[in-house]
Amino acid sequence: MAQVTKAIPGDQQISTYLPMIFDKRVGLVVNHTSVLGKTHLADTLLSLKVPIKKIFAPEHGFRGTADAGAHIDNGKDEKTGLPIISLYGSHKKPTKADLEGLDVLIFDIQDVGTRFYTYSSTLHYVMEACAENSVKLIILDRPNPNGHYVDGPVLEKEFASFVGLNPIPVVHGCSLGELAKMINGEAWLDRGIQCDLTVIPVKKYKHSDQVHIIVAPSPNLPNDQAIGLYPSLCLFEGTNVSIGRGTTTQFQVAGTNVEGLGDYTFTPMPLPGAMDPPLKGKLCYGFNLSQVDTRDLGFSLKYLFYFFEKTGKKESFFTSPAFFDKLAGTNELRKMMLEGKSEKEIRASWQEGLKEYKKIREKYLIYR
Repeated sequence: MAQVTKAIPGDQQISTYLPMIFDKRVGLVVNHTSVLGKTHLADTLLSLKVPIKKIFAPEHGFRGTADAGAHIDNGKDEKTGLPIISLYGSHKKPTKADLEGLDVLIFDIQDVGTRFYTYSSTLHYVMEACAENSVKLIILDRPNPNGHYVDGPVLEKEFASFVGLNPIPVVHGCSLGELAKMINGEAWLDRGIQCDLTVIPVKKYKHSDQVHIIVAPSPNLPNDQAIGLYPSLCLFEGTNVSIGRGTTTQFQVAGTNVEGLGDYTFTPMPLPGAMDPPLKGKLCYGFNLSQVDTRDLGFSLKYLFYFFEKTGKKESFFTSPAFFDKLAGTNELRKMMLEGKSEKEIRASWQEGLKEYKKIREKYLIYR
């Protein structure tokens, strides 16, 4: 049984990074997960007289309530009066004007360790903007709840998008600090430019630890179970299957409106964080996965194969083939399924890429 980590995230190590920023003009790349105890990092640093000038907010916004994929506008934080610049609105990369007057950016966001979770893409673009504008970047690192394994196809560059920018597998096995070191070290930023990067590592953490996330990282990943199932269920976002958006069991159920499938039913309805969920108002038949051992499951295709075969629709199962391919990082997964290949054959097809990736990953690991 894996040990539940008593990790000390980077943001709690104030005495380590405060000397790096106390006389600098600071911007924060943060969201609702950026808390020390019950106090937001922004409030903590302001109380310590750190000259914070701007807040940059990723997908779901500064307070973390926006729907997945919803456009987020710039604004002002009511509590602090600080300007908020959206990195999920008119642009996803900070502009030169956004960074004007800043010496350093601090990045503190809880990730879940999958390529298609967009906080890592935000990190990539922040690194690129910092490199282009001579702004230092400090990452206050956090544990990865899916950091105990590496699996899935490695992204092919023609399928790069905001749900996957770099040639890494679906489950990459890195903290964001490790991933940032990899992005720099492998010259994956535009033109191979380098970000002036400092990572404040997590203390008392190793990748094999079981990680409990206290603050839900986004509206539709409400608990550890959803986070553990997320790698296996997110591919359904490009299909005719609901994974519980519009219910209180988001990413813990799977079902579609084909009568008689599975042993569980649910009906997606508009809820905060999912105001227009897939299959809204339709009775869905499928499975409740809230008791599945996610560490034992890992990254599984078995639910994907079940619904693909049982719905009898094949081609039309993929309601958005292009988006499915972006999530998978390749079109081979979808094509092989349509060709009738088995899960074993499909898994075999990505092993060489995984092997090469693991060699790269080894160079950048902090938590062995």
